[in-house]
Amino acid sequence: MPAPFQVVIAGHLCLDIIPTFSAEAGRDDPLPAPGQLRQVGPALVATGGPVSNVGLALHRLGIGTRLVGKVGDDALGRVVLELIRAHDPELAAGIVVAPGQATSYSIVLNLPDRDRSFLHCPGANDTFCAADLKIDEIAPSRLFHFGYPPIMARMYQGGGSELAAVLHAAKELNLTTSLDMAMVDPDSPAGRADWQAILRTALPSVDLFLPSIEETLLLLWRSEFERLASRGPLLEQITLPLLHELSTTLLGWGARMVGFKMGRRGMYLRTAGAGRLAELGKAAPANLQSWGDREIWSPVFQVTQVHGTTGAGDATIAGFLAALLRGCSPEETLTFACAVGACSVQAADALSGIRTWEETWQRIRAGWTRAAL
Repeated sequence: MPAPFQVVIAGHLCLDIIPTFSAEAGRDDPLPAPGQLRQVGPALVATGGPVSNVGLALHRLGIGTRLVGKVGDDALGRVVLELIRAHDPELAAGIVVAPGQATSYSIVLNLPDRDRSFLHCPGANDTFCAADLKIDEIAPSRLFHFGYPPIMARMYQGGGSELAAVLHAAKELNLTTSLDMAMVDPDSPAGRADWQAILRTALPSVDLFLPSIEETLLLLWRSEFERLASRGPLLEQITLPLLHELSTTLLGWGARMVGFKMGRRGMYLRTAGAGRLAELGKAAPANLQSWGDREIWSPVFQVTQVHGTTGAGDATIAGFLAALLRGCSPEETLTFACAVGACSVQAADALSGIRTWEETWQRIRAGWTRAAL
């Protein structure tokens, strides 16, 4: 009999190929000029995307998890399945293997003390649709998280009808629903999609909207994104009035909680009133009054060295969901989310730095230093 699970993590799944660079490499362009060869270290090969990053982090944090994604019937797909099964054979049971399709992969340029960049092939993720969900298999869970629709073509084509269908199906089962986004090339089909219209359709079925602030501004407030980016590092220019205004818009479109991941600036949470939070479904907090009408900006935990930021946002989401499911307060939930994200950046891949639930709280309670807001 399959092990019981509380969470379904669905959406984008890929294979990450992460070359290693020397400490001096961050000073240079990692890509060689035409005709040149640049020597790098051994590659780390790991599964990537939210299905892997969020799902396996939750598994490590002791939360029963089911993964739902899509790979091709090729060599890379077999590697993805093998890597997932190494954590627990049952974790791969919900992965769809699509005949004749290519498995998604990313070349991750993860240089020391620099944010990562990617060369990405979407592969089978582009064909993922509502029909790939087995409703009877996800119904026993409490929470459904979907990640990265901007880099899954079926999710944003046709006005986002497939994305809305996926989220609506989960909400009809009274699951608490969660949605994350992804950065896109502004000039790509995804970058040109009408994300305001897509989210207006999808967010009434979303309880927890948990994107990064950069991708939210790019997809929804393009002119503001470009204005801030032209003036310097975008994260340094994020203000509380901007966060308040943007979260007000998203709550107005239907989300019940809005959480912005902001890298070294921490995480911001804004919630609707307790009356609307009563619609959260199976994973609703026991004390809705303590969660209603809250606005919290939680700082990051300090680390001695950032080895890689790949999957740090997904790790932060895993921490948030784990704390919510275990009945933590809003303040504790954001604290734990930031802690798991900080653990993640202490390794080159998304998962190796993440500790257990108990070990993470021990580190927090031992006086782990937090950055000033």
